[in-house]
Amino acid sequence: MRPSPLLLLLLTACLPEAKTAAPAPEEPPRPVQVAEIRHLPADAGPSFTGVVRARREADVALRAGGRIAERLVDLGAEVSAGQVLFRLDPRDLELALRAAEADVLSAEATAAQAVNDAARSRALVAAGHVAAAFHEQREATARAATQRLAAARAQRDLARNRLDYAELRAPAAGRVTAILAEAGQVVAEGAPVLRLADPSEREVLVQLPETAIGAMVATARFWARPEVALPVRLREVAAQADPNMRTYAARFALPDAPDWARLGMTATIQIAAEQAAPSARIPLSALHDRGQGPMVWRLAGGGSIEAAPVTVLGLSESMATIRTQLPEGTRIVAMGAQLLAPDSRVRPVEQRLAGAMR
Repeated sequence: MRPSPLLLLLLTACLPEAKTAAPAPEEPPRPVQVAEIRHLPADAGPSFTGVVRARREADVALRAGGRIAERLVDLGAEVSAGQVLFRLDPRDLELALRAAEADVLSAEATAAQAVNDAARSRALVAAGHVAAAFHEQREATARAATQRLAAARAQRDLARNRLDYAELRAPAAGRVTAILAEAGQVVAEGAPVLRLADPSEREVLVQLPETAIGAMVATARFWARPEVALPVRLREVAAQADPNMRTYAARFALPDAPDWARLGMTATIQIAAEQAAPSARIPLSALHDRGQGPMVWRLAGGGSIEAAPVTVLGLSESMATIRTQLPEGTRIVAMGAQLLAPDSRVRPVEQRLAGAMR
């Protein structure tokens, strides 16, 4: 017997509500081993050894000649402007001053006599007692005597100055870097007796070959402090090469040089090699190519990953040397890169390969 439609409708109403289809479960994050980018040391460029010098250094000379009586400073001494450095024996200079003063007195007497004679001849010419030529001669004699007096006074002033120059004073503050004369030595006027340097601005003087000249980035290391590297700036290169060595004298400025970097210290200028981007070593299994060139998966926040392009510099059995713009410490997927997609979610596990990238 076939059930009626009404009975089927009632039976359907009594059945429990049909369950809706459940959504597919979300795929859990894939566990991956990760490693960190560790940049390799930059390729070392050429290095050159030089010495620390002052930017401003000059030989100080005596402005008068004679025998040195005293040397009042030692090598390496700090001096202030106006400080007495050397003294000459002043006896000869005092005698020269006395002679110059005597010449002045004699010239004054001669000039006074000549001027008086010219005045008297002027009166005689006016009275018609002498010829005009006689008066002109007296006038010329008076003018010559006046000029000789001026010359004698100038010689006296010069002798006074030379006596003052018997004491050599420091023209500026600085440090004595060389002693060129000693007490008891007879020196000529203008002979250098010491070298004075201004230590406020220091630089490293080196000799560069032709191949190393140009704009460059460099650092300075000192034999006294080998663990310290100071940045330097190329300030000056000689316009002409040394005829014997065929090298160019170059000065590298030391901005904000520390106090321990003393004048005369030995320093090595290390020139950095040009490099487009830092390099690193990564596990070979971290490399992947999706048709757009070599890349690695960089771990982003929330378990997501991003593709980062790299340049392969070399390959070994288990490692790859790459050039990358990824900063130091960036975490990348170390194994199974070919199994991941841009929308994959990952969960880092123990970083067993982190040390292999150093």
